Amino acid sequence: MKYLISLFVAVLIYSSDFAQSPQSPYIERLYLNLSRCPNEDTLRVLALDSLADYYGFIQSDSCIFYATKLTALSEKLNYEHGKYLGFKSLFFAFNCQGNYPAAFEQTQNMKKLSEQMTKEKAITLASSYYFSGLISRQMKDYPNAIFELQASNILWNSANFPIQEHFYSYSQLGILYASLSRFDSAIWYAQKGFDLSLKAIEYAKYRALAYGAIGNIQVVLHNFPLAEKYFREGIVEAGNYDNIYFQARNYNNLARLFDIQNKKDSCIYYAKISQQICQQHKFSDYNFEASSLLTKTYESENNTDSTLKYMKIMLAAKDSVFSQSKIQQYQQFAFSEIQRQQDIIAGRERFRGQVRFYGVLAAAIVLLLLIFIFYRNNKQMRFAKLKTERAFERLKSTQALLVQSEKMASLGELTAGIAHEIQNPLNFVNNFSEVNSELIVEMNDEIDKGNIEQARTIANEIKENELKITHHGKRADAIVKGMLQHSRTSTGQKVPTDINELADEYLRLSYHGLRAKEKNFNSAIRTDFDSTIEKIDIIPQDIGRVLLNLYNNAFYAVGEKMKTNPLGYEPLVMVSTKKTGDKIEIVIRDNGNGIPPNILEKIFQPFFTTKPTGQGTGLGLSMSYDIIKAHLGEIMVNTKEGEFTEFTIKM
Repeated sequence: MKYLISLFVAVLIYSSDFAQSPQSPYIERLYLNLSRCPNEDTLRVLALDSLADYYGFIQSDSCIFYATKLTALSEKLNYEHGKYLGFKSLFFAFNCQGNYPAAFEQTQNMKKLSEQMTKEKAITLASSYYFSGLISRQMKDYPNAIFELQASNILWNSANFPIQEHFYSYSQLGILYASLSRFDSAIWYAQKGFDLSLKAIEYAKYRALAYGAIGNIQVVLHNFPLAEKYFREGIVEAGNYDNIYFQARNYNNLARLFDIQNKKDSCIYYAKISQQICQQHKFSDYNFEASSLLTKTYESENNTDSTLKYMKIMLAAKDSVFSQSKIQQYQQFAFSEIQRQQDIIAGRERFRGQVRFYGVLAAAIVLLLLIFIFYRNNKQMRFAKLKTERAFERLKSTQALLVQSEKMASLGELTAGIAHEIQNPLNFVNNFSEVNSELIVEMNDEIDKGNIEQARTIANEIKENELKITHHGKRADAIVKGMLQHSRTSTGQKVPTDINELADEYLRLSYHGLRAKEKNFNSAIRTDFDSTIEKIDIIPQDIGRVLLNLYNNAFYAVGEKMKTNPLGYEPLVMVSTKKTGDKIEIVIRDNGNGIPPNILEKIFQPFFTTKPTGQGTGLGLSMSYDIIKAHLGEIMVNTKEGEFTEFTIKM
């Protein structure tokens, strides 16, 4: 009886209040309803859930506050449905923040709880699989995302729930298949989700998702006016339900559409709206998208100041969402879930064995029971096979995620070095600009006095200073473009490259990057570059990653030795290039602690690292080895424990 009363109150809250557009009266009614509920009752749980749900797509901190309270109260009352609502609201809050590992953890809590529930088990389990699939898609774990979303649809249908009320599963599958360039499937699912969303009532607050999905499909089909129409309607639809999160999403969609059409002003306008919304409401994932668009657009217009401004925002947002630690957290949760599912499957297998054993001893009546059990087990085995295949696909995608995390870690290490490098030309620009301002005043004075020759001399000085300003401005521009070039995915095309210039540039970036993180760090650097080496055909982004990894390891080695042997020890890193026949050699040597013989054979193995937990993925040298092999070269190491380490690259 108490459950029916609770459900009735929830229906009243959602049906009569939420659809009303004025925010203040609605939120006031929610707080009033909370104040009228008994302190320890399921009615209060539902009232807290209404508040948490309201703030879910607006203010994550408030959502977490009320969701935590309703979860604690539900735990105290042993109210399963209330605990599920708490986990769901926490999922919304963490997902909007871009904290995908924390959001994924809540989906696993929902799954475990749903499997134990007696009421609404199918519906809550279907929702849990949907939310898990959503996070997997956002983390680019596409095989698992497809499995989870398809499983969600199957469970929804088995629960006899109105199909239009779970339209968002179809919309998410449309977005997912578009990411995989499977456009026929993407079009079908996006259109299906959009058509169903127009009939949805209880979940209308998510309708803007369907508008965005179908709009992106129109972009793929080059129906740009229709795509713009859907995005704008999605913005209005999100506003009708105070869904700020989906508003920011559709503003990003609009900005991306105008970027494709090379309408830079419109792209900047809508990307800035989204970026401001995301900054205000702490939507890190969409903030990254908006700032990426702004960085790209301002870079194409050679607007260095704005490019740097939004590049910093982009890198901060990317680190907030896709940092190495968060990727590792997600992977840990994902592997834990795989292990849990495997334990469930193993338990079921043991159970089947027992049933078969006792079935042999049963009489004719037990035989009928076995027929039923075999039928049920057949369904379970198909589902278990699907999970096993999914686990294998997830292992492959996890390795790809780890490789990407290593690349993003190198980008983060470059950022500090770039900041130092770009400061020098900017100082020159500022200084010469101030000198020219003073010279212009002097020139005007000389003209007023009639000293034309003196004025011409000053004018020539101004001209020379302008040339210097232009030179250093182009230098700063080249540094920014080089940074952006490194952050992009490699095209795989070899281009003629000055290996000495590349080696010197990444050496300075590595050193200044480490100095930015550790102010007390210092090391001598010696270079010996062979000036007879001509440009060679390489993929500069890939070779740059190899050099950066080896430099970072060298500086790390001398830094660690300095901590244990500070007296009389002078850290030194040496880099040299040499042409030998038709090949070139790059040698990187440090006077650190060297590599112990017992681990020397393991250093190029994936995931092997001697650094403390959290300071290395163990993929740097493995990736470097693969890159050099792809360039038909070889990488060798010579070391003596306690004295030095020397890496030699031959290409």
